[in-house]
Order: sequence, then structure tokens, then C-alpha cells
Amino acid sequence: MGHHRKQLEYGNIRITDKLFGEYVQKVSEKIIPHQWKILNDQLEDSEPTYCIQNFRVAAGELPGERKGVVFQDTDLYKWLESVAFCIAGGQGYEYEALADEVIELVGRAQEADGYLNTYYTVNEPAKKWSNLVEGHELYTAGHMIEAAVAYYQATGKTKILDIARKNADLICRVFGTGEGQKKGYPGHQEIELALVKLYRVTGERRYLDTASYFLHERGKKPSYFVQEMEGRGGWEFFPEFKNYDLEYSQSHIEPVKQKTAEGHAVRAMYMCSAMADLAVECEDAEMLEACKRLWDSTVNHRMYLTGGIGSSGFRERFTTDYDLPNTTNYSETCASIGLMMFGQRMSTATGEAGYYDTVELALYNTVLAGINRAGDRYFYVNPLEVVPEFCTEHTYMDHVKAVRQKWFSVACCPPNVARTLASLGQYIYAQEENAVCIHQFISSTAKAVLENGTVEINMGSTLLQDGKVKIRTKQDSEVTFKIRRPGYAGKQEITLDGQTVDAVLEKGYLLVTTIAGEHEICIDFGVRPRWIGANDEVRADAGRCALMNGPVVYCLEETDNGKYLADLYVEENTEVTQGIPQADLPGEIPTLQYEATRIHNQSTEQGALYGELKLEKEKTHLTAVPYGLWCNRTPGEMLVWVKVKV
Repeated sequence: MGHHRKQLEYGNIRITDKLFGEYVQKVSEKIIPHQWKILNDQLEDSEPTYCIQNFRVAAGELPGERKGVVFQDTDLYKWLESVAFCIAGGQGYEYEALADEVIELVGRAQEADGYLNTYYTVNEPAKKWSNLVEGHELYTAGHMIEAAVAYYQATGKTKILDIARKNADLICRVFGTGEGQKKGYPGHQEIELALVKLYRVTGERRYLDTASYFLHERGKKPSYFVQEMEGRGGWEFFPEFKNYDLEYSQSHIEPVKQKTAEGHAVRAMYMCSAMADLAVECEDAEMLEACKRLWDSTVNHRMYLTGGIGSSGFRERFTTDYDLPNTTNYSETCASIGLMMFGQRMSTATGEAGYYDTVELALYNTVLAGINRAGDRYFYVNPLEVVPEFCTEHTYMDHVKAVRQKWFSVACCPPNVARTLASLGQYIYAQEENAVCIHQFISSTAKAVLENGTVEINMGSTLLQDGKVKIRTKQDSEVTFKIRRPGYAGKQEITLDGQTVDAVLEKGYLLVTTIAGEHEICIDFGVRPRWIGANDEVRADAGRCALMNGPVVYCLEETDNGKYLADLYVEENTEVTQGIPQADLPGEIPTLQYEATRIHNQSTEQGALYGELKLEKEKTHLTAVPYGLWCNRTPGEMLVWVKVKV
């Protein structure tokens, strides 16, 4: 099950893409130093995080209490992980000394037995491991371990890896089914996929076994969480969890028995990612089948066109099939990052390319929308329709922001976007024995060391402009290129060194085999703008259509098309033409243009709230831009799904 596939070394991939290259560069140039200031509470107009301060208090170097949310430590760990990926990718070396200092501080905050959590060390030392539902101890440990593995792989330095192992060894001792062990598991899944990463780096089987224990113990009856809550008699951190339902944390039944994506979307995706990892490492067919069911439930019944998941602003969760409202849509940025993680692992486990269609969808749309071009403003929530004046506090729209924010009191998304962009190479390429997989068409250079020699790749992609990809190779021996054929491809044309070839299609991959030497593979995927309709079950999109080109969902913005976007109607299969890119948007992605009709009720022109129906119809020319780039210019209304005139 997928054992033969592995990632290329991060250090062997360089992203040159006009769109993503700009964002990746921003991580090291702007995002890392910006987030460092925030972690140190050096920005005057930003809420304090107390993050670095907390570690100093825990290390006994500052007096006082530990402050901020209970999982605040993770902001630092995700920052460190972003630094690691930047260094691995040949950028951000200037932060290495700073990162080493931070690691020393983390080491000083660690207790003698390996315990590491500033909240419990300082504020509640007697309550360690007593509130797994809310306390986020294992979640925090997971992010620390992930950062440790990334930093070790980027620099070869073992200090943070030693800290992580010491902490993981403690967790392995505390949790399990043996005598004196706690039979608990995390309220927020994350430790499971971190332990798998640690196992892969160290070869220590106990890490894999503990990850497996957490996933198999979860959801068993009697419920550990219910017993814990009853024993405690109330809530310590999150009063909104009153009337807690076990579906929220996917602990209602064992993960291998789950059939639908339930509860908090980020928790669900992190759990599913770990399940897919475990299915591979333990060759667990039952676990893989559960992953396939949960993937199907998520992608085919509960996902937005943009790759957003978790439609409810109430507890950031899945609701039920086809409940996909546009205006109140939550679709946390982190949830789509989790979907990318899950999709990547499912492709590894099954050998099928199609999972990367969804990875690509989430990346180009929801994940990209999560950050502005400058790299210093973020969306936590990603709606598909916005009227700024309706996004008011203390209402059902409280969670939706019409503009990106500087930071959040719960700031999981900004550093998550940073680490995802910094490690983007992992989603573009993979390698097998004597094959290279190409999953995303993002301009880049790469080097893969295969069993029979080395291959250098230079991929130039104009997929979003004209649907074409050019792959130049230099190789020591025969190599098969496994190129994902995206679901949106028309009739593709492939040439090898100028000669047309009929590539075999296998598990969603186009197979092109090349001999030693230099070669050029050119592919035209026949990409064209297309109108998309939703299943009748999606009531929110009845009588509406959306516009896509390749993986990119397009939207209308007020700055191009004026106010009252809801008044617009398009005719079925309206012709769409490519326009020139907006100069103030990144990536040189073409705009899409089409004719529409603006319909409004004349009888209400004098300000009447309602009036007898008297329609005025006016032809108008519209300009659509990529959804992932919206709100990078003058803020205003935004609309993805446009009404269809019949």
C-alpha cells in the first residue's frame, strides 16, 4: 500500500512559478519576521499573544502567570516549522540562529521527565493529562514534534529532535492499555500524524504503536471523554462546549467504523491524515477503507466548489450532506490545508492520482484566499458571497470578515498557511523506484535521486493561461514520468521531443517513459473556461452557476463590477472570453469576461423597502477574477455563484 512512494527532498525543489513563487518568497521575506514580532508582542496594534513570554515564564526566567489561550505554544512551533521548510528550500538562512535560540528556550521550558506545555507547567501543574477534551496537551505536543522533524531534516541539528523524542517517550509511557497507563486520546487530533513522522525519521516502533493506539482507542465505549467530563464536573476552558457532543471530536464511534465526516472539520482532517498514514505503515486494509468512506463523504457530499469544508460557523464543523450555504460559510483555512494533507496521503496509499484534483482545488482557492498578496493579512473564514455591511458583530454573520485580519486571538490559520506554502514542493512531486510523479503544474525545478540514477526536472507551466505544461528533463537512465491527468482536462495533446505520443493512462496518471539524456515533454490539457452547476440537493446554489478555468474558481468583485452583485443574471452557457490579468493581482492569471443582465425592481427606487414588481433589465459586461485572490484590492461585495436566467 503505497510504501514505494516518497517525497523528494525539500532542498531539491525550487518554485519559480509566477503565482506561487511570489507567495513562497513572501514566507521568508515577510511572513516569518512579521510573525516573529507577533510572537514577541512587538506589534503595537495587534493583540498580545504572550507566546515567547510564556516559554520564559515556564523556563523560570520571568516571574508571573502564563497567559493566552491554552494551546498558544503551537504558534511558535508552526513558526519554527515554517523556518525549517524555508531553510530546506534554500531561503531563510538568516533565521537559523534565531530558531536555534528559540529551540534552546523550548529545551529550558521542558521538564525533567520530558513534559512540555507552558500552560500546565506554570498554571496547573497538578492537572496534567486531566482534561484531554479541552486541554490540547497532545495537540500542542504534536505541533512541536512536527516542527522538530522538519527542523532536523532541514538542518541536521538534533537539539529539537531530542526534545521531541523526550516528550514523545513520555507520551508513550503515559498512554496505552497497559497497567497504570491512561486509556485516553486527544480532544484535538494532531499527535497521531506527528508520531508517524517521528517514527519515519527515527525508526522507533513505539511512536507508530502509540499513534495506532490513539486511533484505535478513540470512540470506544464507555467514552473516555464522558467519564473525564463527569469526573471533573464542568468546563475549564471553553464554556461554549456545554452540551458537548462526541461527534464534534470524531469520538462518537471508533474511526475505522466511521462512515461520514462529522464534527470539527480541522480535527476530522488531521485524524483522517493520520489514518491514511497508518494504513500505509501498518498495511491496514480496514483503516484504508474507512479513509475512502470519509473521503467520499467529505468531497462528494460536504465540500464547497472552492475546496472549503466545515460549513457551520457554530463550532467550525460539518453539518449534514449538501448543507453548503454561501454567505454564512465557515470553511476555515486550516480545514482546507487538512484536506490537502489527507488527499496527498490518500494518493500515496492507493497510488491513484485523482486525489490530487481535490488537493489542487483547495490550494488554488480556499488556501490561497487565506492570505493577502503582501503576506500580512489573513482570512480564517472563507465565504463564497460577501456583502460587507452584513458582516456585523454579535449576529449570525459574526464569524465572516469582509477584509483579511492582521491576526486572531486563536491564530492557527496564519502560521498554518505559512508552513503549507513553505513546504509546497511536497504537493508537486513524488518519486517511486524509477519514476517521478508530477501532481501539480506549478513552475519549478527539481532533482530526484532514483534507484538507477538522478533526474533533473525543469517544469514551466502556463496552465492557468493556456492549459499548457512543458517539462524539460536531464537524466542518467530510463525514467517514467507519471503525470496527473486532471479531471478538468479536455482532449490532451502530448509530445516527447517534438513527436506526438499516446501516453498510457493508469490510475489517473499519464505515463511517459524516457531514456537517458535530455528530453522535453509538452502537454496541452485543453483547458477552457466552464460553467459549473451544483447538485439539486445543494439548495443554496439552485438556479445558479459558477465559473471555473482549470482548478481556479472565479468570482465577481464590486471593484470591477459595481454594487448589487446579487442583481446579476447570466444566460445558460454564456460565452466567456479571456481578458488581460489585473496588474494589481499576483500570478498574471487572466481575468474572465462575459455578458450578463442586471435586473432590479424599479418600484423601490425611491427607497421603498417593498414595491409592486416592475422589473428593469440592463445588459452589462462583467469581469471575473480568481477567488483565491479576492479582496487584494478595494474591499467590497464578492460573489461566486451567479443566478441563471432561463
